[in-house]
Amino acid sequence: MLKRSLIFIYGIVCYAVFFATFLYALGFVGNFVVPRAIDGAPRVDLIRALLTDLGLLLLFALQHSVMARPAFKRWLTRFVPEPAERSTYVLASSVALIVLFALWQPLGGVVWEISDPVWRTVVFAAFGFGWGLVLISTFLINHFDLFGLRQVWLQLRGRPYTHLKFGTPGPYRLIRHPLYLGWFFAFWATPVMTATHLLFALATTGYILIAIQLEERDLVAALGDDYRRYRERVPMIIPGLKGPRRRQSQRAG
Repeated sequence: MLKRSLIFIYGIVCYAVFFATFLYALGFVGNFVVPRAIDGAPRVDLIRALLTDLGLLLLFALQHSVMARPAFKRWLTRFVPEPAERSTYVLASSVALIVLFALWQPLGGVVWEISDPVWRTVVFAAFGFGWGLVLISTFLINHFDLFGLRQVWLQLRGRPYTHLKFGTPGPYRLIRHPLYLGWFFAFWATPVMTATHLLFALATTGYILIAIQLEERDLVAALGDDYRRYRERVPMIIPGLKGPRRRQSQRAG
């Protein structure tokens, strides 16, 4: 019972670190409240700042992708109790983001700036919509399973973990990745696009597009024909956008 309790406490702590990091990320990208945000006066020369930021983004991308692969998960559970594997992933992702927040270097320079108050309001609304869509999407696919709480709770009660059934709730009926669409809004919707913010938005967008391919490969392996049919029927990220294979199948029919 002691071991199960410790694993449960570990899961709670990992989730608390994640949630604090998520809130900080909101202020970091939006440039408000937090002590160090995405923009600011340059503190080092341009080349050093650029290399630092690219290195931090690469560190997060590698951690996030490598640890999400099934082979790595199998390796990790040789050292970490299986119910704590997801919590460990969540903690590692949070730490990678904390390092990014702490070491991030503003580049300076403005790419565009929206001064009209109406359009600034629209952009801020899009920014808020993006973060809201991210959070809502996690709950639609089971927020507590995604961040490891369900796993540690089940083991605390001595019950085996059961995989969630495949479903397409809410926006998942319109696009396959509403959570990633939310990140696009969160990262790109800003009234003042600095060179620093543009670097962050471009890098994270590129990573997301690659991550989708890796994630869908794992989903096909895990869910088989259910996910293949879903992928053929529902567009990836833009509602109503029909992919080449989908259009071809419609013409053939």
